[in-house]
Amino acid sequence: MQSEKILRRWRRVDEPGLELMALSRNALGFSVRSTLIHAGEDSFGLRYRWDLDASWRTRTLRIDRTDAMEKSLLIERTGDTDWRVDGETRPDLSGCHEVDVSATPFCNSLAIQRMGEAGGELLALFVDAPALTCQPSRQLYEPLGPRAWRYVDKGVSAGFTARLDLDDEGFVAKYEHLFEAL
Repeated sequence: MQSEKILRRWRRVDEPGLELMALSRNALGFSVRSTLIHAGEDSFGLRYRWDLDASWRTRTLRIDRTDAMEKSLLIERTGDTDWRVDGETRPDLSGCHEVDVSATPFCNSLAIQRMGEAGGELLALFVDAPALTCQPSRQLYEPLGPRAWRYVDKGVSAGFTARLDLDDEGFVAKYEHLFEAL
């Protein structure tokens, strides 16, 4: 990361939607703030605050619905692959390496950071954004080139694949079928 503060805008390419994300470095790692609006058929709005350690691993994630549904979700890492959700220990999520929120391409950058150049498989703590529910989901990231990856869902959306193209700082610039940076 070259600068101390990074702004990203993504738009959905499958339905109307927009996200504005700001990432900044702090004493504990990184702080991410974002607001997104999914204006498709099943519309919803979200605001999230994602706190990462210096190795780009999730420490905490708070998601708030910003539409008529008043619901929020708090995810906390309690061990290397152990999690608490809304104050409750979740043994069903034990073994999850990182968080994947369905409504944003930001989380794919976290998985790729974890994988390194070799790529590989990981178990993700998958958050269904509209419902704000959590479950484990297996994912595969295969490198295609210096800043290109193939994402294969082997869990919640088994069989879904997409090409991910990254920008110079390692953030998703284009997520085939779903998102592109503005």
